[in-house]
Amino acid sequence: MGPARGRAPRDGGGAAMTGPVVVVPAHDEEAVIGRALDALRDGSLAQIVVVANGCRDRTAQIAREAGRAVTVIELPVGSKIAALNAGLRAARGAPVAVVDADVMVSGRTLRALAQRMAAAGAGVAAPRLEVIPSRSWWVRQYDRIWALTDYRSADHVGSGVYMLSERGLRRLGSFPDLIADDLYVRQLFAPRERLSARDLVFRVRAPATLAAVVRRNTRIAAGNRELALRFPGLAAPGGGAGARALLRRVWRRPALWPGFLVYAGVYVIAHRRAAALLRGRRPIAWSRDESTRVVTG
Repeated sequence: MGPARGRAPRDGGGAAMTGPVVVVPAHDEEAVIGRALDALRDGSLAQIVVVANGCRDRTAQIAREAGRAVTVIELPVGSKIAALNAGLRAARGAPVAVVDADVMVSGRTLRALAQRMAAAGAGVAAPRLEVIPSRSWWVRQYDRIWALTDYRSADHVGSGVYMLSERGLRRLGSFPDLIADDLYVRQLFAPRERLSARDLVFRVRAPATLAAVVRRNTRIAAGNRELALRFPGLAAPGGGAGARALLRRVWRRPALWPGFLVYAGVYVIAHRRAAALLRGRRPIAWSRDESTRVVTG
């Protein structure tokens, strides 16, 4: 697939740039898709494409009711990768932002990000992630430590929103069938080609329980392992240096020690489960935390 074909606006050739295209892969997202589309429609976006894949609920219907500004595609099988590729094929412009249905981000934020990315000549960009705290003490302790990791503090791209320029789309081509689409996109670009806009924000809700954190991290760990096995040239750097840096940040702050124990426990359990899942070849691509699919807040 060549997703860049037929794209009218360019992001660096002097032509006036319209708003970005937004692709929303959606699998049984009736609880949140309306909220997501309401937020997106405030930014004069060029196009919103909702790809309802394998849905057994009203996701597609709610998206259609959002108005003619939303293009709705329905796929019979639940597959985020199939949804992403279908969305890219349907996109009628560049840049293209991929936005998970449970993410809270405004169209104005994405439009500003597109302008910032064009000015910087970046291939991929994302706003800053802001986590809505969980009511669970255990999850809040985990998130305090996660916020200190190198992944969160250095050119963070992914975790629910990323935007590709026209050049970035050409480099991507189409997604291979894998778990970690966001990590795959991030690793396609050198750090100097990524833009993390710290003053632009998107929000995600923290899981409601520590068990949900473990399930989420199991999927993430499995995705990281799969990428390293199938695309070793794109594998993220080893975690040894990052773990030592995290320990240095935590060691001098005793108030963080309980959180570090929670974080370490989740890490070990999730990585063991991820290894078992990959050995058993069990499907996990759409494994997710249902507790974040809520409308309140």
